[in-house]
Amino acid sequence: MRLKALLGAAVVALAAPATAQTVAITNAKVATGTGSAAVDGATVVVRDGRIAAVGAGVPVPAGAQLIDAQGRWVTPGLIGGFTRLGLLEVDAVDDSNDASARTSPYSAAIDIAPAINPRSVNIPINRIEGVTRAVVAPAPGQDSVFYGQGAIITLGDATDVVTKPRAFQFVELGETAADLTGGSRGAAFAAFRTGMREALEYSRTRTLFQPGGHRESIYNKPDVEALVPVVQGQMPVLVHVERANDILRVIDLKREFPNLKPILVGASEGWMVADRIAAARVPVIASAMNNLPTSFERLGSTQSNVGRLVKAGVKVALGMIDDDDGRQIRLLPQHAGNLVAVGKLPGATGVTHEQAIAMITKAPADIFGLIDVGSLEPGKRADVVVWDGDPLELASAPVAVMIDGREVPLVSRQTRLRDRYMPNRSKELPEHYRR
Repeated sequence: MRLKALLGAAVVALAAPATAQTVAITNAKVATGTGSAAVDGATVVVRDGRIAAVGAGVPVPAGAQLIDAQGRWVTPGLIGGFTRLGLLEVDAVDDSNDASARTSPYSAAIDIAPAINPRSVNIPINRIEGVTRAVVAPAPGQDSVFYGQGAIITLGDATDVVTKPRAFQFVELGETAADLTGGSRGAAFAAFRTGMREALEYSRTRTLFQPGGHRESIYNKPDVEALVPVVQGQMPVLVHVERANDILRVIDLKREFPNLKPILVGASEGWMVADRIAAARVPVIASAMNNLPTSFERLGSTQSNVGRLVKAGVKVALGMIDDDDGRQIRLLPQHAGNLVAVGKLPGATGVTHEQAIAMITKAPADIFGLIDVGSLEPGKRADVVVWDGDPLELASAPVAVMIDGREVPLVSRQTRLRDRYMPNRSKELPEHYRR
C-alpha cells in the first residue's frame, strides 16, 4: 500500500486489506477544517468509512490498522468549490467537451450529471493532489442566462461519481450575460426575472403551458419546470458576477423573490460591497487569484478581496471559474496559501492559515449543504489526506488519500508516463527508446 511504502516501518499492520473496518492515524498534525488551530500529536480514527474520533489523547481501538503519520499534516479531503471536472478533456475536440450545449433548445433544464465522465483523465490528476469532492457546473451554451443544473461528485475510483445531481442552477448575470441577451445587463436581468416569474406562475397554477392558457411563455416547459425549485428556494442558484453593482442587483433580487437562495461566484469586486453581502447572508465562491483588471467588470480586483470579505463576515469558499476549471482545481491549496501570504504585506488583507484550509474543505461543504463531508469530525465521511509538508506550501504533496475511508491509489496517466519513460528505468523502456 502507498502509506506503507511512504511512511515506512512505523506503519503497523498495513498488510491488512484496504477495506479494513478501522484505521487509526496517529502522531499527526491534524487540521480539522473547522477553522480551529491544527493539533500536534493527534489521532484520527476511521471506522466503517467515517470519522469515529479525532484529537490528542484519542485511544486507539483494539485491532485497528495503525498508521504513524510521523508528525505529518493530516487534513480533510479538498473540495473544489467551482469546477467543470469530468465534463471536458481536449478543448480543441468538441466530441470530448460536454460542458456546454451550444445548439440545444434547452437551458435551465440541462442536467450535466449524465455527462460527467467518471473515467476522465483529469479526475485522478486532481485526486492524487488531495481533491476528494468537487462542485461541477455547466458552461455557457445557447443565448440564455440559465446554463443548467450542476452536480456534486466524489473523486473516488467509482463507475458513478455523482453523489448529488441537480444540486444547483447556474446563472450568468455579468458581462457575458449582457452579450448573450443582446448587449445589455438590463436585458440579462430581465431574462432572469422572466424565468423566475414564469416558474412561480407555473408552480401555482400549472396553466402556463395548457391549451387555452392566458399567455405564451418565453421559456419552454422543461426549462420552466427546472426553475420551479429555484424560485421556491429548494435549489440554490449560483450566479456568476464580478462587478460590485452586479452583486448588489443580485442581492436586490431576493426582495422580489424572497425564497431565492443565491450563491455568488467570482465576485472580484465583492470587497467593495462586503458589508451588504454579509448582511444579506449570501455566500461567495471566490477566485482567489483575480487581482488584475482583466476586464471592465473586474477593474476593482485586488488579492485582498477574499480577506476583506471574510473580515466582513461573508462565508467564502474557493473555486476556479474560467481558470482551467476542468483540469487544475488541484491548485486550490496554492491559491489558499497565497491568501495567507498576502496578509503579511503592508496594507493588504489576507486570511489565517486555519481560515484558508477551511475555504477549500468545510466552507464549500457548508455552502452546498453537504453535511457529512468537509471536515475531520466524528460522523463525517472519512475523506482524509496525509501530506508530506504544510498543505498550503507549493512544494508539498499528499502521501496518502482516503475517500470514504478507503485509500485510493496515487496514480494518474501522467505518473504512469513518468514512471515508464524516466531515464533511470531505461531497461523497461519500449524498443524504440533503448539507447
